[in-house]
Amino acid sequence: MKSFEGKLAVVTGGGYGMGRSLVRQLAREGAAVAACDLSADNLAETLALVEGESAGAKVTSHICDVSNPQAIAEFRREVEEQQATTSVNLLFNNAGIGGGGSFVDGSIDEWEKTFNVCWGGVYHMCRAFLPMLVASDEGHVINTSSVNGFWAAIGRETPHTSYSAAKFAVKGFTEALKTDLEVNAPHVKCSVVMPGHIGTGIARNSAEILGGNSLFDMTEAQVAQARARMERAGMNLSNISDDTIREMAAQRADDFEHSAPTSADEAAQIILRDVKAERWRILVGDDAYQLDALVRSDPEAAYDSEFYDRLESEGVFNTIMREQGEG
Repeated sequence: MKSFEGKLAVVTGGGYGMGRSLVRQLAREGAAVAACDLSADNLAETLALVEGESAGAKVTSHICDVSNPQAIAEFRREVEEQQATTSVNLLFNNAGIGGGGSFVDGSIDEWEKTFNVCWGGVYHMCRAFLPMLVASDEGHVINTSSVNGFWAAIGRETPHTSYSAAKFAVKGFTEALKTDLEVNAPHVKCSVVMPGHIGTGIARNSAEILGGNSLFDMTEAQVAQARARMERAGMNLSNISDDTIREMAAQRADDFEHSAPTSADEAAQIILRDVKAERWRILVGDDAYQLDALVRSDPEAAYDSEFYDRLESEGVFNTIMREQGEG
């Protein structure tokens, strides 16, 4: 697929961050796009941006919780109806949230919600839309994993089990799907995307999806969890109030988005370039390449203290990412 002109793309998580950037860039390149998200306001902003820069582009918006198979089935029905089609060319499984850090003492509901969005969303979207990809003249599935799909950590003594398990599943599934498609639908390709630290609102949006509130309105239990994460990162918070913890969490989420080494727009450009090149393995960001090389060089030591020392000395992850605690 050397051009997106005249193609139809489905993008999950299209209301913000990397998903919004994918929608905008695909529209600029002449593709029709069906974008879904949980936030109607964010989707409306995405559509307004597209209308302002890509007049005439056919972009439809859809509210969909990708952790819910019934919602996905309805999304597919809306795409068929509103895009007047029985086939699609591109499926970007981009939606994701952070959370469910500890399997041992964390919330079961939070763990399963995170896993069901990050892995279940990919699985059920592929189940729903693969027949439409197979029905096209050429198709491509693009599944967003993470560097946490090959390294299940975000910092010293910071459990990161649900998100990492989901992203490992996405990576393994896509690698296996590559052979499956080559045998059974050779005109459909697939790629697994493994971004490093990308400037998105995942930390802020995850808190709202999992907790039903903003970081400024964190409950006492959420504040306690945030305090524990920060203390594990070496911060002395003995004289810090709960309200200050809320402010710090909100500031860190903002810093995570706006101080990232790779912006959402840059990440989308890399992904679309590599899809055209039919690369099945897409690393995004210098930090992703560095971490991939370090883990591959000595996988047995990838969770040792010396490995974290090496990450810090080589600047692979900055302080913002290590201390964010989720995402």
